[in-house]
Formats: sequence, C-alpha cells, structure tokens
Amino acid sequence: MGQVVLICGKDTIHEMKTYYEKQLLDKNPPGSVFAAKMPGCTITAYQSGKVLFQGNDYETEAEKWQKTESGDAAIEKSAAVKTKSIAKGDLPAQISRMSVIGSDEVGTGDFFGPITVVAAYVKKEQIPLLKELGVRDSKDLTDEKIIEIAKVIKEIIPFSLMTLKNDKYNQIQQTGMSQGKMKALLHNQAILKVMEKIAPEKPEAILIDQFVQPGTYFQHLKGQKSIAREKVYFSTKAEGIHLAVAAASILARYAFIQYMDKLSESAGFPIPKGAGPLVDEAAAKLILQKGRDQLGSFVKLHFANTEKAMALVRKKRN
Repeated sequence: MGQVVLICGKDTIHEMKTYYEKQLLDKNPPGSVFAAKMPGCTITAYQSGKVLFQGNDYETEAEKWQKTESGDAAIEKSAAVKTKSIAKGDLPAQISRMSVIGSDEVGTGDFFGPITVVAAYVKKEQIPLLKELGVRDSKDLTDEKIIEIAKVIKEIIPFSLMTLKNDKYNQIQQTGMSQGKMKALLHNQAILKVMEKIAPEKPEAILIDQFVQPGTYFQHLKGQKSIAREKVYFSTKAEGIHLAVAAASILARYAFIQYMDKLSESAGFPIPKGAGPLVDEAAAKLILQKGRDQLGSFVKLHFANTEKAMALVRKKRN
C-alpha cells in the first residue's frame, strides 16, 4: 500500500469534499476536515492543508488533484509532496545548462481525453532560443500560447509523442494496470524513440517530471525489452529545472488540446477539461445523446465522474 501527500489550499479542500460527498466517512480523524473512502484509496484532508491519499490506487486518485492542466479546470493548482521524493541536490549541478531529454505528460487528471506523453531533446546551444520563444511550464500558458509555441518548437527539436486513447486506456485499466504503470511505460517508450532519433548522439541527462518514486518507476518497467536507465533523473516541478521538460510539457499539451477538439467535434458540443462538476454535466449530456456504451471512447471510466454523470442522467430522466 502506497501513499502521497498533497499540499492544498482551502478552496481545493472544499472542492475535494464536494467531489467525494458520496464517499465521506461519518467520523473524521482528529485535526481533519473530512475523510473519504474510495475503492482502493482513502483520502484524508487536514486543517493544515495536507491531504493524504492511501491505498493501492493512491496514485490515480491523487493525480486528479496534483496537476491542473487548464484554467478551465474546477480545481486550483496544488503542490505535491511525495514520500522520499528525490531532492534537487541529487540532480547534476549544471543540469539546467546541459543537453537533456526531458519527458512530461498531460491528461492524467482529466476525465475526458487521452494521456499524452512527450519526450523532447534540447541541446544546450538551443536553450537561449527556446527562452526567447517563451518556452516555460505549460500550466503557466494559455491554450492559445501553447499552440503558438508548439507549432514553432516542433520543427526545431527532436521529440516523440505517445498518445493513450480512452478506449485503450479503459481496456488496460480494467485488467488491473495502474495509471502509474501506464505512464511509466509511455515515458520509457517516448524516451527510447527520441534516443533513436538523435543517435549516435547521446544526451548528457534524461529528466522525467516525477510522478512516482524512481524505484517504483523502474519496477513498472520490469520485463520490458529495452529500458532507458543511464543518466536518468527524476524531479517534481522539472519544467522549472530544464527547458527540455518545459518543451515536452508544451508539446504534450498541444497534442492533448488537438485531441480534445476532435472529441468536441465528435460529441457535437465543447468538451471541458479537468475533473470537476462541469465535466459531470458534459458526460451526462453525452450519455443522453449517444448512450452509456459510447462513453468509454471519451472518458476514463474508472473516475468517480462516471457515477456522478449517471446520477445526473437518472435525475434528468425522472
């Protein structure tokens, strides 16, 4: 059983309490605001702002709140504090000035849409240019700015995009594979493809935006024919450490936006991002128009939003 602690603001904790309303426990631990029990995960929010996620599915549940990919999301950004997280001091001293493959993902906490993972290679000579182009953490950029920057940098730097579409995501999730393992597999594949593109050149470092402990990451990859291990580093908020991760974040976000546009076209109405009440309404509308059996092509079915949407459907039909 694993665990993770997020540091959250009062608004986020209030949003969480509303989100887990049906799973709230009758008794709260001392010093807590609420406690909720999901299948595979217990969530306890404390008055200090710390929110503890415990259980086999702690990664999947915490990821819904760890990253906000868009200003349209109904939750605020919160800083993740992970148990035994790699310290910044464990990274090479001059990593921000090195030639690095950076890897990041988008969409893990969004109910609608796929997971998109990008690994991108930025040579140290290219860093000033990327700064000039406005490359930074995609969460600090509007969708319009992301599209503008992505269209330029995708022609400049080698990168690899891996897209895990909803149908496939739901299929492998139902076999018992955790979202953490899915992401590890996608990151490894993206990194290996970039290494193939730049061969025989090798990066001075590979930096992954940390979503799980390094030991767990490599355990997830056990049995894979090829694993990128040499000079691989992990850090939270890696977009601020090297522009390769920021560039990967922008390109992953760009791919996610494009895919969401396609989903909106298929649905016949704008599909919202995030995992708040707006997506519940959109999912309910989709179910009423296309039927419950079509939902798996649009969403991550194991999210609590599915049941919330079905409850809205039942209410509207009554």
